[in-house]
This record gives sequence, C-alpha cells and structure tokens, in this order.
Amino acid sequence: MRRRHHFHIDHVGHSVSVMVQTGRTVEVEVLVDGKETGYATTHGDHAVTVHVELPTEPPTQVAVRATPGPGVPRCFLEATGAEPHVMSPRPY
Repeated sequence: MRRRHHFHIDHVGHSVSVMVQTGRTVEVEVLVDGKETGYATTHGDHAVTVHVELPTEPPTQVAVRATPGPGVPRCFLEATGAEPHVMSPRPY
C-alpha cells in the first residue's frame, strides 16, 4: 500500500519540503521554495540522500536524507559543518 508523508524545515531563509511516498518503490521529492529541485527512488527501507542547492549568494549545498522505514519515515537536512536537522512531519 502506498502512502505519502510530508516533511518541512526552514533553513537560511528558504523553505525545504520533502514528500516521501512509500510502497514497493519509495519516491522522494524535494522542493526548495516551492520548486522541485531533487528527486530519487529507492526500494524497501533503504535510506536515500538527495543533494540540492539553496538559492543563496553564493549557493548553499545541502542534502536531504530520507529513511522510509521501518515504521514511519524520517527526514533530515544535512548542511556542511552543522549537525543534521530533523525535518518536521506535516499532516497533509
């Protein structure tokens, strides 16, 4: 059964949202300020990392690590030189 899970965080003045669709094939879509900037797939409960760029001056490289399971998916925002930030789940 496929389910969608949404996550969000604000980082250096930009909105980062993630949609994780679980099932046999897991799809991870990353949006920065409402625009799709990254996409990846994985199988089962294998974690996947999606590298994206925030539109700062100069551009900031970050990564979103999605862990689809077991259980409820989790997402983390990883920036250079900082601890990973847990992304908040959104109920929509």
